[in-house]
Amino acid sequence: MQPRNDGGDGARAHIAFVVTEDWFFASHFLPMARAAVAAGHPVSVVTRVRAHRDAIAATGARVVELEAERSSLNPMAAGYAAGQLAAILKALKADIVHCIALRGILVGGAAAMLAGIPSRVYALTGLGLIGARQDRAGRLARTALRLLIRGPLETARTRYLFENPDDARLLGLPPDDSRVTIVGGAGIDPQAWTPQPLPPHPPLRIALTARMLWSKGVDTAVEAARLARSQGADLDLGLHGAPDPSNRRAIPEATLRDWSRDGVTWHGPTDDVAGALAQAHVACLPSRGGEGLPRALLEAAASGRAILTTDVPGCRSLVRDGIEGLIVPPDDPRALATAMARLAADPALVARMGAAARARICEGGFTEAAVTQAVLALYADLA
Repeated sequence: MQPRNDGGDGARAHIAFVVTEDWFFASHFLPMARAAVAAGHPVSVVTRVRAHRDAIAATGARVVELEAERSSLNPMAAGYAAGQLAAILKALKADIVHCIALRGILVGGAAAMLAGIPSRVYALTGLGLIGARQDRAGRLARTALRLLIRGPLETARTRYLFENPDDARLLGLPPDDSRVTIVGGAGIDPQAWTPQPLPPHPPLRIALTARMLWSKGVDTAVEAARLARSQGADLDLGLHGAPDPSNRRAIPEATLRDWSRDGVTWHGPTDDVAGALAQAHVACLPSRGGEGLPRALLEAAASGRAILTTDVPGCRSLVRDGIEGLIVPPDDPRALATAMARLAADPALVARMGAAARARICEGGFTEAAVTQAVLALYADLA
């Protein structure tokens, strides 16, 4: 079965994005929708709608509501959601189904199968806890997902969009496979995120800008900062972000408030990440893994800030140890404390790494323009 709009009559393929949460699409993928609309594609975004309908609609895309809980992979709930979604895709007469994140792929892929739509883009933005776990349960879960996605949910017209090469390998796909495209995360606009002068030093000011989740390694950063300070390093750690109430890995607010002492401050939710980064010398994200390419790192690098992060997929795709920042093992507060102390003692190194991080964004394929160009090429291939 071929797409209904193949371009032969001048019509462009109708793109239907499938994503569980409107906030996630609004924070990461508006440029993709905007670029597809500008290229002449009819675009629909099927998602659970809360507070971001207007932001998505402003791109020119149609917003279609699908109520589904992202934190559950219960087969019955996913099956029910897939049935609802299949009816929506048929009504939209979608030609290409662009599924974002793991649950979007599972539900959207099943729905596309039910709706008879073979042209699909599976955009894996990380495997979450399943990707981070290294025990037997984690390995079994990854095997099951690979067999499902690469089995009944795959067609000859399925293309894969990854944010790092490690996730491609987890699905049994070589990064250079013709069906695989690897992009610089969701991309970032370097004109919107511009470097500001570094604040006075000392102390070394470290910013962690992210959702307050255990998976982000926030507790590791707190322990490392206190350890480095106890050893004489002059530094402060600022935590900027809120817990995600629908994520079971959220850190309780009581814990975050308790952490706000001894050189650590939780500033709560923020709509001004750029401002938080402008007041810092270094950005820190000691992720435990399972992410595609964290947007927090893209924002920090574009802002010209040196980065402290961990040796996990996605993070190591952007940051090269000793160039844009320092990379330490995950779950290792002592190694992170040593890295913090090293930067606290060397302001010139901090400045050089920040400049290198900015250059990495502009020259390494991590801009919105580079990412949207790659995605439009996928659509052209499928059409």
